[in-house]
Amino acid sequence: MTTSSTPERPLHDRYTPHVAETIARFHADVVREVSEAVAREPVVVVGMAQNPFVKKARKALADAGISFRYLEYGSYMSQWRRRLAIKMWSGWPLFPQVFVQGTLIGGFDETRAALADGSLRARLEGED
Repeated sequence: MTTSSTPERPLHDRYTPHVAETIARFHADVVREVSEAVAREPVVVVGMAQNPFVKKARKALADAGISFRYLEYGSYMSQWRRRLAIKMWSGWPLFPQVFVQGTLIGGFDETRAALADGSLRARLEGED
């Protein structure tokens, strides 16, 4: 028997029509807002108030001279359902969610690493 340390997520394509419709309607306005910003803007940071990693990601981008659009959805005690809809849409479980040229690169740690190795700027300039 082969085991994997990373479990697969096979259900995303095995929903009943009712479940698929419920997911699609779940805070669709928020998902639409984020999706449209990601499609339109070169760099988008999706976050929440009071989260230190959101602040660190924004500061790292600003310090690197990279402009970005910031979308904020509540804080730890508010708007958690809206943030859940974003997590369901992106598949990323944390905030911030940093998108570059329409691609989710991750959160703060991944953003910091991509800035350090030059891959974020390369993606932004279309070299990736």
